[in-house]
Amino acid sequence: MSKITDPIADYLTRLRNAQNAGHRVVEVPASNIKKEITKVLFEKGYILQYRFDETDNGQGQIKIALKYNKDTKQPVILKLERASTPGLRKYTNAENMPRVLNGLGIAILSTSKGIMTDKEARNLHIGGEVLCYVY
Repeated sequence: MSKITDPIADYLTRLRNAQNAGHRVVEVPASNIKKEITKVLFEKGYILQYRFDETDNGQGQIKIALKYNKDTKQPVILKLERASTPGLRKYTNAENMPRVLNGLGIAILSTSKGIMTDKEARNLHIGGEVLCYVY
């Protein structure tokens, strides 16, 4: 098994692939940062439900119930895009916070106060590393 160099990109790709295949639930290896991103996605209504399960190897799993539009059966998340990568980190301050789809989408940031959306970071006047864009 190969070592994943960018676990957050792997997490986003698993969500994207599961949605494209029309799956209801996707399982992802857990980490603290992935748990926090999952909580933000849930709070903002991009996923139905999530659960953190323990595994034998101690890493744990995150089970995520994906959300689809009732009428069109289209995924609620239209795009998951990795912003900062291990090779090219993207940082921003409160003044230059990215606006995703003119405020319709969210940017998830890693700040000194934890993982949060661009709007929350803007309100707290703090910057951080832009992890990904969701809309």
